[in-house]
Amino acid sequence: MKLQVDGRKARGEKRRTELIEATLRIIERDGVAGVTHRTVAAEAGVPTTSTTYHFSSLDDLLVATLISCARDMATEVYWMIDRARSRGSRGAEEVAGLLAEALGPRRGRTMAEYELYLLAARKPELRPAARRWLDVLTSMVRHDDEVSFRVFLAGIDGLLIQGLIDDEPPSAEELRPVVDYLLKPR
Repeated sequence: MKLQVDGRKARGEKRRTELIEATLRIIERDGVAGVTHRTVAAEAGVPTTSTTYHFSSLDDLLVATLISCARDMATEVYWMIDRARSRGSRGAEEVAGLLAEALGPRRGRTMAEYELYLLAARKPELRPAARRWLDVLTSMVRHDDEVSFRVFLAGIDGLLIQGLIDDEPPSAEELRPVVDYLLKPR
């Protein structure tokens, strides 16, 4: 028996994805303050009614964008962990590479994601979506020591924030000793 694919549902999901991607581009360029239904529609090349149809409020759009960022990062981290484990590595090299990528070629996207996460501090309705990333990461990474794991996560956040305000992004080679230190068993 062949499964029927609902074309309307597939088109709707594709449009939602396009709107989320447009939202991220706006945040990269103009910050969260630049996000309106009208600017997202213009960025996506669709009528404004399309944004309000898929996302009744800007908070709905921002939550969906946060969830999308968390899902994408979780997928990337999952495969990074898998590659490290398959090579018998603790992951310092892989994490340093991921951070260097986030602070170099993907700097704008990283800034947009942090701006969304920080917005959750002001808007309680965004907090569950912002916490989702930590929940996903915690579920993916085996750790015996909760305190050490939290120190590791705080260190990674610190490296990202510091790297975003540096004039020149740090290289993976520069980041590796710090990541290695954060990964050392305590």
